[in-house]
Amino acid sequence: MRLLYCLYQLCIAAPLLILATILTAIFTMVGTSIGNAHFWGYYPGRWWSKFFCWILLLPVQVHGKENVDNQTSYVFVANHQGFFDVFLIYGYLGRNFKWMMKRSLRKLPLVGKACESAKHIFVDNSSPSKTAKTISTARETLRDGTCLVVFPEGRRTETGKMGPFKKGAFQLAEELQLPIVPMTIDGSWEVLPRTKGFNFVSWHRLKLTIHKPILPTGNGQEDVKIIMQQAREAINGALPTALQD
Repeated sequence: MRLLYCLYQLCIAAPLLILATILTAIFTMVGTSIGNAHFWGYYPGRWWSKFFCWILLLPVQVHGKENVDNQTSYVFVANHQGFFDVFLIYGYLGRNFKWMMKRSLRKLPLVGKACESAKHIFVDNSSPSKTAKTISTARETLRDGTCLVVFPEGRRTETGKMGPFKKGAFQLAEELQLPIVPMTIDGSWEVLPRTKGFNFVSWHRLKLTIHKPILPTGNGQEDVKIIMQQAREAINGALPTALQD
């Protein structure tokens, strides 16, 4: 069965996914330049993400959508299990949002330019001034009523378990008094873990759990630490026992 699934990926899924990626990037770049950037900066990526999961025959479960209000801006934070985290959140969260992503992704052919056109935020920590500019851009995005999605670990896990959290997203939420929504990703590690070379996708269920919002209290840095710990505990508690801290 594994051999058949790998052959299917190589001969059928891969060509279709490459074509879908090229078309999505083009639609995003053209659409945002001549039309509604709010629409074209989100929906092509959402459809592309759903197609990725569908064509690879990956079942998806989403729990907790009732915990968020469609009229409220949030800072969503999630554990970063693997490459398919992006497709799971983009395709199935059900909210128009902007990513905070590593600036190295800007160099990806077509995809990087499409992300720039969609106004996703590239994190640049190469100098204090550029870090401040990144935070300022994220701040303005949230003030416009758009949601933000951040992987506070900053990189994909190498063990399946969560790494340390960085506090940038939590500081933004505290400054703007916006709710933090923790999200647990489960299954992405089994589908495609972080490796040093090419690897085929493994069939496994993907699960996204959206937890209840955590409200800031306006107590500055002490509040940031508390919210960050609460978010981490919520995410960790919904992981399988073997992957919990």
